[in-house]
Amino acid sequence: MVTIPSSCSCGCNGSSGPRVIFSCSGAADVGELADRAARRLTRKGTGKMYCLAGISGKVSGIIASTKVATKILAIDGCALDCTKKSLVEAGITRINHLRLTDLGFEKGKTDITADTITQVVDKAYNFI
Repeated sequence: MVTIPSSCSCGCNGSSGPRVIFSCSGAADVGELADRAARRLTRKGTGKMYCLAGISGKVSGIIASTKVATKILAIDGCALDCTKKSLVEAGITRINHLRLTDLGFEKGKTDITADTITQVVDKAYNFI
C-alpha cells in the first residue's frame, strides 16, 4: 500500500488517496481536447494527471498510486475508450468515465479553444 503524506499536492485534500486523472492524448482533435482538459484540471488542483502509458507499461508505482486513489477519472476523446480500457486491463475498474463524443464533440471536427477546454473541465467536475 502506498501512503501519501497529507501535505502532498496530488489533489487528495487530506483524504486517504489522491484523485487521479487519466486522459486520451490520441492523434485526433478530441484526444488533444481530453489531454488539455486533464492538464487544466491538474493545474487547478482538482486532481493529479497520471501517465496512461505508465498504466499500459505496468509501472508498479503508478498502478499502486492509482489503486489507492479516492477517485479515478478517465477522459476519453471518442468511443474507442482507450483510456478506460487501459485502466481496466491493468485491473483498475473503479473508474469515473467521461467520453467527449458523448458531450457532442465530433472526432475530426472539434476546434481546440479555451472555450471547448472549459466545457470539458466544467463537465469533469461532476466526475472527480
